[in-house]
Amino acid sequence: MRNRGGGTRGAGARRRAAIVAGLAAPLLLTTACGGGTGPAAASSGPPKISAAEAGVVAPAKVEVIAGLTGCQVKIRTEADELREGVCRTKHGDYLVTTFPKEKLKRDWLDAAAVYGGTYLVGTRWVVSAEPAVLERLRPRLGGRIERLSGIGPSAAPASP
Repeated sequence: MRNRGGGTRGAGARRRAAIVAGLAAPLLLTTACGGGTGPAAASSGPPKISAAEAGVVAPAKVEVIAGLTGCQVKIRTEADELREGVCRTKHGDYLVTTFPKEKLKRDWLDAAAVYGGTYLVGTRWVVSAEPAVLERLRPRLGGRIERLSGIGPSAAPASP
């Protein structure tokens, strides 16, 4: 590789150039994606977007999911298989459960299928609540609503 003076760059010079380029790339990306300048941009702060708008797919902690819904969560279960927190808000009460592995979440949902119910399900997390509450939370959290049918006797009286 030749430098501007017509000479050949040594390995040290190439290594320094690669390091500088590697350090400059994040700065260029941050600057390029940083938005406008001036008083309006400086005072607006970071944009407020939901997990769904951001396309968040990474597993989150109970506290993070609860925070996205405006809840100060109270942790009620700390176990190797899951963490669970209770949220009580003016819009309704709900449980936020997170799992260290996707398989544990699926096992939990399979066990919950016995009881039935409606759940908001994401990557390694589940929110349990009444369907109306889940519909309200879904735009903020993303995920999909799963309705589990349950088994056992129904609440309706049996036919004679």
